[in-house]
Amino acid sequence: MIGKTIDEIKLNETAEFSKTISESDVYLYAGLTGDLNPAHINEEYARETFFKTRIAHGMLAAGLISTVLGTRLPGPGSVYVRQELNFLAPVRIGDTVTARVEVIEIMSEKKQLRLRTTCSTHDGTTLVLDGEAIVSAPRPKKVATAK
Repeated sequence: MIGKTIDEIKLNETAEFSKTISESDVYLYAGLTGDLNPAHINEEYARETFFKTRIAHGMLAAGLISTVLGTRLPGPGSVYVRQELNFLAPVRIGDTVTARVEVIEIMSEKKQLRLRTTCSTHDGTTLVLDGEAIVSAPRPKKVATAK
C-alpha cells in the first residue's frame, strides 16, 4: 500500500483523524515515554494546578498528527521531516481530539509538502495545537519490467 505521491496531491487538500483521549491512553503514553509528570498521572496533585485536573501529555495529542500523515495524507510511505508546534490549550481525559493537516505548499522539486497541522477539541471549537510540518511524499512504486 502506498499513499499519495506528490503528483496526486492538491494544494489546500485536507485530511483528519479523531480520537477520544482515555485515562488508559495517558497512562500508556506515560509508561512508553517515561514522562511521569504528576500533572498527567496524579489527580490529587493536578487539582492544585492551573488546570484543576489531570491533562494529557501535549505530545500525545501531537502524535495524532503523525497518524494523519502516515495513514491518510500523504499516507503510507511518507516520511516526517520537520514539525513545529505551538501548544495553545490543554487536552483533558475524555476530550475528543481531531488532528487535521492541510497542504499549504507543494515543493515538487524536493518531493516534499509543507502542511498546516492542527489539533482541536469539542467539535473544532478549541484549537489545542497549531503548527507546520514538512513531509516527504511517497515515491511512486517502480514497475518491474520483464527481461
